[in-house]
Amino acid sequence: MGLSDAVAAERLVRDGPNELERKAPPSVLRLLARQFQSPVVGLLLVASVVSALVGELVDGLAIAVVLILNAVVGFLQEHRAEAAVQALRNLTARRARVVRSGAARVIPASELVVGDLLLLEAGDVIAADARLLEANQLAVNQASLSGESEPVAKRAQPLPAEVPLLEQADRVFMGSSITRGTGLARVVAIGMATELGRIAHLVESAERSSTPLEERLARVTRGLIYVCLGIVALVAALGLLRRVPAFEVLLSAVSLAVAAIPEGLPALVTVALSLGVRRMAARQVLVRRMSAVETLGCTTVICTDKTGTLTAGEMSVRELWGADEQALLDAAAACCDAELGTQGRPAVGDPTEIALLGAAAQRGIQRSEIERERPRLSVEPFDAETKRMRIERADGIAYVKGAVEVVLLLCPEHDRQALPKAAEMAARGLRVLAIANGPAQTPLRLSLRGLCGIADPPRAEVPAAVAAARNAGIQVVMITGDHPTTAHAIARELGIVAPGESPEGRVHARTTPEQKLAIVRGWKSRGAIVAMTGDGVNDAPALREAHIGIAMGRTGTEVTREAADVVVSDDNFASIVAAVEEGRGIFESIRKSLVYLLSTNAAELLVMLVAALVGLPLPLLPVQLLWVNLVTDALPALALAMDRPPGDVLRHPPRDPREPILGRAEWWTVGAVGTLLAAATLAAFFWFERAAGPMFGRSAAFSTLVFGQLGLALAARDARRTYLQTAPLGNAGLLAVVCASFALQLALYRFESSRRVFQLDALGPAELALLVGLALVPVSVVELGKLVRQWRARRTNS
Repeated sequence: MGLSDAVAAERLVRDGPNELERKAPPSVLRLLARQFQSPVVGLLLVASVVSALVGELVDGLAIAVVLILNAVVGFLQEHRAEAAVQALRNLTARRARVVRSGAARVIPASELVVGDLLLLEAGDVIAADARLLEANQLAVNQASLSGESEPVAKRAQPLPAEVPLLEQADRVFMGSSITRGTGLARVVAIGMATELGRIAHLVESAERSSTPLEERLARVTRGLIYVCLGIVALVAALGLLRRVPAFEVLLSAVSLAVAAIPEGLPALVTVALSLGVRRMAARQVLVRRMSAVETLGCTTVICTDKTGTLTAGEMSVRELWGADEQALLDAAAACCDAELGTQGRPAVGDPTEIALLGAAAQRGIQRSEIERERPRLSVEPFDAETKRMRIERADGIAYVKGAVEVVLLLCPEHDRQALPKAAEMAARGLRVLAIANGPAQTPLRLSLRGLCGIADPPRAEVPAAVAAARNAGIQVVMITGDHPTTAHAIARELGIVAPGESPEGRVHARTTPEQKLAIVRGWKSRGAIVAMTGDGVNDAPALREAHIGIAMGRTGTEVTREAADVVVSDDNFASIVAAVEEGRGIFESIRKSLVYLLSTNAAELLVMLVAALVGLPLPLLPVQLLWVNLVTDALPALALAMDRPPGDVLRHPPRDPREPILGRAEWWTVGAVGTLLAAATLAAFFWFERAAGPMFGRSAAFSTLVFGQLGLALAARDARRTYLQTAPLGNAGLLAVVCASFALQLALYRFESSRRVFQLDALGPAELALLVGLALVPVSVVELGKLVRQWRARRTNS
């Protein structure tokens, strides 16, 4: 009879809908607020306000515009990612067939209540946890919960309570699907009370790690803030001791702050990551957290699910053994109940039978023709007790398939190599079926047609991707719910376990969600940067715990996608390795751009600091420094960040997670280049200030600094090769930015309005040419140093 409508309605009100709790997507305001959480952004906000308060409205407005543009870019990227995930989420809606008030009906899965009678048949997705009352040859695919690639046979007989939950054959679970047979079950748990809900709770206990990029940038930012505040305080104290007017002291402090803070840093990181996100999207990788892009680049361990990620996620015939393969597949197809999909409809039935029918169809053998020409007379379905299936057809032949040891008992004259061959195939992780047929009147005198080895095959592109990961110094660890024999065989075939290597530590079979979580935590405790991939709900806690959680877009469950930082839309492990390559390139681009950005800011800071310490007038005004930072400093840095990853990026080991974003060599470069450029700028100021006063001196220092930075931007593309050795057109954007910035700088001196805004004196062609020559001194020294190091390296090698 099932529940009455009234009782069902009462329980729905009491227990709530049959839905998993999920966090609401971040609001628009929260996404926008997230873009302003960087300490550098906070410091820039303060500088903007102070600039406005002291009357430098142009400076304050310019800083505010930069911050807003940076926030908009980051917001749009994260909002698009959330919208894409929401679209994936909408694909999971389900309905359920129940018995209510004595009649079968279809209702939304969310309206199921405890006590409902569920009607189950092949192809259904189970909408709640339920205990079986009837089971007719019922088999369930519960890979999303257990990770097992093969269906699990179910029966209605109750099992003892001590049997592990997912091995309870008398229960079916929310999110799993019926592959064979029919059944009737009573709902015992809905929503968050289901096994799926328990794992969703476990997801919440996992801790999301901050990314290495976030940690490194935070360290650099803190250092910049301390340096900025310290220098500003020092200069302010010196000014007050000299009895300089308070307004001039405040103006000097604001100028120093503008010089010290790299305004382009937030935009630089955002744009570099956005470009990486765009390139990854073209390679089937959807990024939900932009900082995850770079983290992929320093990944040292990839923990990956097997089914659907490393393998195709569907069973297929991998190997045939028999004298006549055509006769073998004909007999196999004649002993099947499954239906191959046609005209866009999915296949229905047991995955093993679908695999047999697929192999037969490739040889021109169609089950529909068999049914038409040799209709069945009787059927003995597969049973866990007999371990075989038998169909008698109108041609007087009985067709049998099943476990090798069972079928061989029906074939007294079989090839004696069959049993050893079956054992050898099983050792390679294949599920082996024996196929036989013969006159229906003599059931114990069948002829063995051969053996079929069936398995979930590896994706064709995965072995090369695993090899690329190993060459890049990344350990690939397989974590699966499958049997150890199957897991070890697949791991060896894919190259996860090399010949002679032990699978210990590289392959984990029969794992539970708690064990997966423990494995990820174990790697993290040893200092590894861990990426975890998966598609089932049982993978979600580990995905959230890992530094980078990677969910499958096609087969991934809603809970898994919610927990992930990255969604792979083609469910392909090779796409993950491609994303690692992109991430490594992004880190190098950010580091290269950051070295350039800090070198030029160091030059600005030294110019302002030296002038303040010796009591000279300000060599550069805040509005001039802001122009330098935003137009001729930040724009070239952004262009540098657009360089594509070098071709050999995956032939190097991953970076040490403890390595700072800027090492000793990078800081030495920042100091040396900053000092050279500051010296050239101060020389121009001293010379022209003595000739015609402070305003003329500022005009000269301003252009020297800009021209020097533009030259250094070209040299910054490669720390080892000169600009001409780096294929200049390989980054045409950088060349265009440098040329445009040079032209804009010259244009400032041509128009009266721009000279008034930037407080400049007019400079003639001869004076500008002299300043260009002076500005080329620092970049010439840098490029000459590269040639000297190359010459020394050649001498050492020879």
